[in-house]
Amino acid sequence: MFARVKDVALLLGRIGVAVVFFAHGLQKWDGGVSATATMFDHVGIPLPTVAAVFVIVLEVLGSVAFVAGFLLPLIAIGYAVDMAGALISVHAQNGLTGNGGYELVLVLGLAALALGFNGGRLSLDHVLFWRKREARIPAGELETV
Repeated sequence: MFARVKDVALLLGRIGVAVVFFAHGLQKWDGGVSATATMFDHVGIPLPTVAAVFVIVLEVLGSVAFVAGFLLPLIAIGYAVDMAGALISVHAQNGLTGNGGYELVLVLGLAALALGFNGGRLSLDHVLFWRKREARIPAGELETV
Protein backbone atom coordinates (compact mmCIF):
# COMPACT_ATOMS: atom_id res chain seq x y z
CA MET A 1 0.00 0.00 0.00
CA PHE A 2 2.84 2.41 0.79
CA ALA A 3 4.18 2.04 -2.76
CA ARG A 4 0.82 3.09 -4.22
CA VAL A 5 0.62 6.14 -1.96
CA LYS A 6 4.20 7.04 -2.89
CA ASP A 7 3.43 6.73 -6.60
CA VAL A 8 0.32 8.92 -6.29
CA ALA A 9 2.29 11.50 -4.28
CA LEU A 10 5.00 11.57 -6.96
CA LEU A 11 2.37 12.00 -9.68
CA LEU A 12 0.72 14.85 -7.75
CA GLY A 13 4.12 16.48 -7.28
CA ARG A 14 4.85 16.22 -11.02
CA ILE A 15 1.44 17.72 -11.80
CA GLY A 16 1.98 20.62 -9.38
CA VAL A 17 5.42 21.49 -10.73
CA ALA A 18 4.31 21.10 -14.36
CA VAL A 19 1.25 23.32 -13.90
CA VAL A 20 3.43 26.21 -12.71
CA PHE A 21 5.90 25.76 -15.59
CA PHE A 22 3.04 25.38 -18.08
CA ALA A 23 1.37 28.59 -16.90
CA HIS A 24 4.61 30.54 -17.25
CA GLY A 25 5.27 28.93 -20.63
CA LEU A 26 1.84 29.99 -21.87
CA GLN A 27 2.56 33.56 -20.78
CA LYS A 28 5.74 33.50 -22.86
CA TRP A 29 3.92 31.81 -25.75
CA ASP A 30 1.21 34.48 -25.70
CA GLY A 31 3.84 37.24 -25.67
CA GLY A 32 5.69 35.57 -28.52
CA VAL A 33 9.27 34.49 -29.08
CA SER A 34 10.35 38.01 -30.00
CA ALA A 35 8.97 39.61 -26.80
CA THR A 36 10.44 36.83 -24.68
CA ALA A 37 13.81 37.18 -26.45
CA THR A 38 13.73 40.95 -25.89
CA MET A 39 13.09 40.43 -22.17
CA PHE A 40 15.88 37.81 -22.01
CA ASP A 41 18.26 40.19 -23.80
CA HIS A 42 17.32 42.96 -21.35
CA VAL A 43 18.30 40.82 -18.34
CA GLY A 44 21.52 39.65 -19.99
CA ILE A 45 20.73 36.08 -21.03
CA PRO A 46 23.06 35.05 -23.88
CA LEU A 47 21.54 34.01 -27.23
CA PRO A 48 18.16 35.41 -26.21
CA THR A 49 16.18 34.11 -29.20
CA VAL A 50 17.54 30.58 -28.84
CA ALA A 51 16.93 30.75 -25.08
CA ALA A 52 13.38 32.03 -25.64
CA VAL A 53 12.51 29.17 -28.00
CA PHE A 54 14.11 26.65 -25.63
CA VAL A 55 12.23 27.96 -22.58
CA ILE A 56 8.85 28.21 -24.35
CA VAL A 57 9.11 24.67 -25.75
CA LEU A 58 10.38 23.32 -22.42
CA GLU A 59 7.74 25.02 -20.31
CA VAL A 60 4.80 24.18 -22.62
CA LEU A 61 5.59 20.80 -24.20
CA GLY A 62 7.96 19.71 -21.44
CA SER A 63 5.22 20.23 -18.88
CA VAL A 64 2.90 17.88 -20.75
CA ALA A 65 5.69 15.28 -20.86
CA PHE A 66 6.47 15.84 -17.16
CA VAL A 67 2.87 15.12 -16.14
CA ALA A 68 2.82 12.01 -18.33
CA GLY A 69 6.15 10.97 -16.88
CA PHE A 70 7.93 10.84 -20.24
CA LEU A 71 11.68 11.57 -20.44
CA LEU A 72 11.57 12.78 -16.85
CA PRO A 73 15.33 13.19 -16.24
CA LEU A 74 15.75 15.18 -19.46
CA ILE A 75 12.82 17.50 -18.70
CA ALA A 76 13.97 17.86 -15.08
CA ILE A 77 17.45 18.94 -16.13
CA GLY A 78 15.88 21.41 -18.56
CA TYR A 79 13.70 22.82 -15.78
CA ALA A 80 16.74 23.11 -13.48
CA VAL A 81 18.70 24.98 -16.16
CA ASP A 82 15.69 27.23 -16.79
CA MET A 83 15.39 28.04 -13.08
CA ALA A 84 19.15 28.51 -12.64
CA GLY A 85 19.04 31.07 -15.44
CA ALA A 86 16.07 32.84 -13.84
CA LEU A 87 17.74 32.80 -10.43
CA ILE A 88 21.06 34.17 -11.66
CA SER A 89 19.80 36.72 -14.18
CA VAL A 90 16.67 38.06 -12.47
CA HIS A 91 16.05 36.97 -8.88
CA ALA A 92 19.40 36.67 -7.07
CA GLN A 93 19.75 40.40 -6.50
CA ASN A 94 16.39 40.44 -4.66
CA GLY A 95 17.40 37.93 -2.01
CA LEU A 96 15.67 34.73 -0.99
CA THR A 97 12.28 36.11 0.01
CA GLY A 98 10.21 39.18 -0.69
CA ASN A 99 9.29 40.94 -3.90
CA GLY A 100 11.14 39.22 -6.74
CA GLY A 101 12.99 36.84 -4.43
CA TYR A 102 14.36 33.55 -5.67
CA GLU A 103 12.49 31.16 -3.34
CA LEU A 104 10.02 30.01 -6.01
CA VAL A 105 12.59 29.39 -8.75
CA LEU A 106 14.82 27.58 -6.26
CA VAL A 107 12.03 25.27 -5.09
CA LEU A 108 10.73 24.65 -8.63
CA GLY A 109 14.16 23.76 -10.00
CA LEU A 110 15.07 21.44 -7.14
CA ALA A 111 11.62 19.82 -6.93
CA ALA A 112 11.75 19.16 -10.67
CA LEU A 113 15.13 17.46 -10.28
CA ALA A 114 13.91 15.32 -7.39
CA LEU A 115 10.75 14.29 -9.26
CA GLY A 116 12.56 13.85 -12.57
CA PHE A 117 14.89 11.23 -11.18
CA ASN A 118 12.21 9.49 -9.13
CA GLY A 119 8.99 9.70 -11.12
CA GLY A 120 7.34 6.64 -9.66
CA ARG A 121 5.42 3.82 -11.29
CA LEU A 122 2.66 6.11 -12.58
CA SER A 123 4.84 7.40 -15.40
CA LEU A 124 5.48 6.52 -19.01
CA ASP A 125 9.18 6.20 -18.23
CA HIS A 126 8.38 3.41 -15.79
CA VAL A 127 6.12 1.63 -18.26
CA LEU A 128 8.46 2.00 -21.22
CA PHE A 129 11.86 1.58 -19.58
CA TRP A 130 11.89 0.52 -15.92
CA ARG A 131 9.24 -2.20 -15.86
CA LYS A 132 11.26 -4.29 -18.32
CA ARG A 133 14.38 -3.84 -16.20
CA GLU A 134 12.53 -4.80 -13.01
CA ALA A 135 11.27 -7.98 -14.69
CA ARG A 136 14.87 -9.06 -15.40
CA ILE A 137 16.11 -8.43 -11.84
CA PRO A 138 15.30 -10.96 -9.10
CA ALA A 139 12.95 -9.53 -6.44
CA GLY A 140 15.56 -9.59 -3.65
CA GLU A 141 18.07 -7.55 -5.65
CA LEU A 142 15.56 -4.85 -6.62
CA GLU A 143 16.12 -2.98 -3.34
CA THR A 144 19.82 -2.38 -4.08
CA VAL A 145 19.43 -1.16 -7.65
